[in-house]
Amino acid sequence: MSRSSILVVGAGIFGLWQAYTLARAGHRVRLIEEGRDPFARSSSRWAGAMIAPECEAEAAPLIVRDLGREGLRIWRETYSGIMSNGTLVVAHARDAGDLARFAKMTEGYAAVAGPRISDLEPSLAGRFERGLYFENEAHVDAHKAMAWLLEELRKLGADIAFETRWDGASPDVAIDCRGIGARDDLPALRGVRGERVLIQTKDVSLSRPVRLLHPRQPIYVVPQGDGRFVVGATVIEREDDGPMSLRSALDLLGSAYALHPAYGEASVLEIGAGVRPAFPDNVPRIIVDDTRGIIRVNGAYRHGFLLAPVLARAVLEYLSDGRREGPLFDAP
Repeated sequence: MSRSSILVVGAGIFGLWQAYTLARAGHRVRLIEEGRDPFARSSSRWAGAMIAPECEAEAAPLIVRDLGREGLRIWRETYSGIMSNGTLVVAHARDAGDLARFAKMTEGYAAVAGPRISDLEPSLAGRFERGLYFENEAHVDAHKAMAWLLEELRKLGADIAFETRWDGASPDVAIDCRGIGARDDLPALRGVRGERVLIQTKDVSLSRPVRLLHPRQPIYVVPQGDGRFVVGATVIEREDDGPMSLRSALDLLGSAYALHPAYGEASVLEIGAGVRPAFPDNVPRIIVDDTRGIIRVNGAYRHGFLLAPVLARAVLEYLSDGRREGPLFDAP
């Protein structure tokens, strides 16, 4: 299908990667988004944006880890803004069992003791006796990475239109990346609420995402530069993108304080929540509607940034030679 006219619907991380990959391959791409401002209505804007396939294996099916390794490789090949400093997982001594469980469920780490933790993250010196260092992982600033993809699309000549609602029609092919907005067409899809806080302080410096295993609320803290940190994330089985509850805010911020007391004096810049689309097994899917010329790419759950490049390449291969192989195609 050389030089097909392809409509991509939705400018979240899935839609952006689909449009970018197809435009680079020479297709004529039109990207439309119902919202007025870039990313304002996308759950992707709330992401911690960790490209962390090994750590995700702690709670996700192994397919997420295996495909996520490919996603990490593509990010590194493509985006110079990726920060490849690894991931550090820590727990207080009383929670050593949680750290042992995490280690049992994952691969690709080095067990580290207090002195090595101090070398990796001087701000955490003396605070943790044991940890796990996943050297090969990475992270991005979600907004900057999405803005880069959008700008690259413009350079590639894609037609981009905001405040544009999809009428269900397509030129040659339509790729539906509307997330939870596609639920009427994907009955198996459900919404999962994810909450996070953006804070700022000059009293703590981190070089990489740090995951704290905490009995009340495990968290990740992701450095974004200029003393800003994303603290997340609750996972609530509810389709609600309203304001965060006091309990959730206390749990997230309390765990951040447990990571480092200096976070108690941090400024809270933003508190927000988004609804992540998910299929029953929490694995994204590519669902092909041959009769209507529609390809639905959905079900990001917590893995949108990790797996978006992999899904985009799979769709490109399908459009190139009709291959519909592998576990990402069709099941729901």
